[in-house]
Amino acid sequence: MNLPTQSHRLFLLILLLACVKANVNTHGPAGVINEPDTGNTEKKDSLKDKGQPQSQIPSQLGQPPLENDAQKQAKNLRKDFTVGNDYNQEEQHNHDHQQDFQKIKDIHEHVYSELPLGQADQDTVNVPNKGAPPLSTDIPADNSHRELDDVDVSETNMAGESLSPPTDHIPLINSPLSSEGQQQQQQQPQEQHQKSQPLSGASIIDIPPDQDKNDVGEISADLGEDESSSLDENLNEGRELTGEELEAERVFQAGEKLMNATYYKEYKEAYLNFLRASELNHKKAKEYLAFGYLFGDYLPQNVSKATELFNQLASVGSPKAQMGLAFMYSAGLYYNSSQAKALIYLTFGALGGEPLAQMALGYRYYAGIGVDSKCETALTYYRKVATKVADMVTLSGGPVVQRIRLQEETEVQGSNNGPLLDDDLLQYYHFLADKGDQQAQVVLGTLYYQGGKGVQINHEQAYHYFSTAAESGSGHALGYLGKMHSEGSPVVTQSNHTAFEYFKKSADKSNHIGQTGLGMMYLNGLGVEKDTNKAFRYFSLASDQGSVDAQLQLGIMYFAGNGVRKDYKLAVKYFTMSSQNGHVLAFYNLAQMHATGTGVLRNCHTAVELFKNVAERGRWSEMLMDAHRMYHEGSVDTALVKYMFLAELGYEVAQSNVAYILDTGVSYKFTSYETQQRALLQYSRAASQGSTHARLKMGDYHYYGLGTDVDYESAATHYRMASEQQHNAQAMFNLGYMHEKGLGLKQDVHLAKRFYDMAAETSLDAHVPVTLALLKLGFLYGMDVFNKEFEGASGLFGLMDPVAYLGPEWDLYLASVLAILFGILFFLRRMR
Repeated sequence: MNLPTQSHRLFLLILLLACVKANVNTHGPAGVINEPDTGNTEKKDSLKDKGQPQSQIPSQLGQPPLENDAQKQAKNLRKDFTVGNDYNQEEQHNHDHQQDFQKIKDIHEHVYSELPLGQADQDTVNVPNKGAPPLSTDIPADNSHRELDDVDVSETNMAGESLSPPTDHIPLINSPLSSEGQQQQQQQPQEQHQKSQPLSGASIIDIPPDQDKNDVGEISADLGEDESSSLDENLNEGRELTGEELEAERVFQAGEKLMNATYYKEYKEAYLNFLRASELNHKKAKEYLAFGYLFGDYLPQNVSKATELFNQLASVGSPKAQMGLAFMYSAGLYYNSSQAKALIYLTFGALGGEPLAQMALGYRYYAGIGVDSKCETALTYYRKVATKVADMVTLSGGPVVQRIRLQEETEVQGSNNGPLLDDDLLQYYHFLADKGDQQAQVVLGTLYYQGGKGVQINHEQAYHYFSTAAESGSGHALGYLGKMHSEGSPVVTQSNHTAFEYFKKSADKSNHIGQTGLGMMYLNGLGVEKDTNKAFRYFSLASDQGSVDAQLQLGIMYFAGNGVRKDYKLAVKYFTMSSQNGHVLAFYNLAQMHATGTGVLRNCHTAVELFKNVAERGRWSEMLMDAHRMYHEGSVDTALVKYMFLAELGYEVAQSNVAYILDTGVSYKFTSYETQQRALLQYSRAASQGSTHARLKMGDYHYYGLGTDVDYESAATHYRMASEQQHNAQAMFNLGYMHEKGLGLKQDVHLAKRFYDMAAETSLDAHVPVTLALLKLGFLYGMDVFNKEFEGASGLFGLMDPVAYLGPEWDLYLASVLAILFGILFFLRRMR
């Protein structure tokens, strides 16, 4: 055999390189075969028979929807939302996440086949008894920052591969009408705008118009509005429904209509319909019932029944049921606490499109609960939920939800600064309004229009009081009447022509509501000819008076260059101004700009915080008021479970309220020590989100050894954080006391006096205790100096030492006695 010549070697080398290149192009990462979607399933079937890894998650888990033309166009337009090379970086980042997503689908398919959903592992989960099961023994007693984990789950699989979730394309912040929409409006008759198009404030979000609303995971009344139905599923399967299935669907739709009514909801009747539909084996009705039994919503609370339904539904791939099981494993209800299983079920639910599962995962990656803290992953999940929330926002903004902290409510009880409107004060407003007081009429109209302060939405009452105030020339009332006619309701017929008249009358009185309304109508060409110049002028006038809606629209115009020169800096300015007054869409737009580095330096943490703020304003936030109502009605345990669910979603208010309920001992759902552990855990989560009271309570728990070991140094650390970062007077006083006694800190009377003085300067309420503490400190310091000067008298002063008689806490006893004496003297003076 002849040896190959030089030319032969070169030919073999080229052939080898060609083979390597062909091999690289036909194989994806981790051995997953990337086949073009040609509609041919024979090759995939053959691969399945050969045991090749599949790129499809089981169908019952929910497939991510295919991109339609509008979504592809929106993805191509992302270049408008980035600056310089950020677009290329974002594309590379998304490509990396797609590869990681493929891996997590493969391993989840394997886990799903090995561990059927809805069945607990018998070797790790104890059979529940009548009492509440104990928490996992892995709860640390010496470190409040550790979670209720039985397994430390990181975001990797056994092979060490990243299990990052997918990233969708970034939805753009467009002008209220895209260029395509503007062309369509120019082609439509002017009369159609005047009659049929209501004024909407949520159209700034670029949601593809042809998006399938039957995808798994659309949000519903409390837990997400699932607009897909079993009827659609069966039609997609190509089979006809039986008579029983048609009846179940009819009953379910009737109940969901009552549940999702815009203004007047009938929850009790809705749940009766769900009960009837569930008896006919309706899947979505069972989802409502499962959470109804869990929370005690218009049904008797029955955690066992809820667990049974969750397991049954999760076994057929219900994302909502998977979210319910994730909560039960995470919170340790019915099952022993298992953060590992909670994470698995949350991932399944998020892949199925459940927004609350996505929100819970976003919070876990944001706070590092059970997983490593990853900002980009949290950003991905929170952006999905925030986009759905922003898409639901209307011009009225929806019902107002108070974030009521039970501890603060107790402190301000009896004053007019409480979160809820007192019944006597409401009656007084009614009295003034009936007497013709214009201001009282506007206040009542506003309360009934958007709700809040414990007042339910009532558009009939709102229209009555606005009309009465408008007759006396109120610009505010005229503006609100314009908003009601622009939107329409069961009380008011939608009419752009009538809305324009009211807005014009209001704007003539220099009212910002009327000016904003006119700006919106000129911007969209509703009832009038489209004129961006007039829109900009009215928005500017309203913005100067502090209108958050006008500031939002100015930001949109500058961002899109609609009628003005495109200027991202000014867009950020107006979005910031609007967000400072609480407009949810301003938060969303700012989050988009920070997430992509448009007009600002890209900041993942700021974007996550803004998206989190938007996500927490979804319709599920109404559960905060439900839990508050249950608590004051005496259903403490049902309120506790609902607060616990919201705490898992990342609501700081819910975390604080869970800890408060457990701390005050009004709930007997858990044992005494377990209650303290749970309270400490929720206080630690709330403190990490900036709660001053929670940080102070963490110091108290470590100081007294509640739910953990006594640790004066940790207590001093928490007190110092509350003092330096949040300027809490109680924390300053506690630091002074610890310096005085030398508990966890160096004993130093000078530092003790300094902290006492700081507490007095920070709060007027601290003056009396600080005065007593300084008197005691001066007395003890004087005795110490006297003993050093006159050593012979030390024995005499030793007999006067109160510690020998009352113990080390003698000063607290003395302060209590003095407080009682002052109270008695004050009472006697009042009697005279």
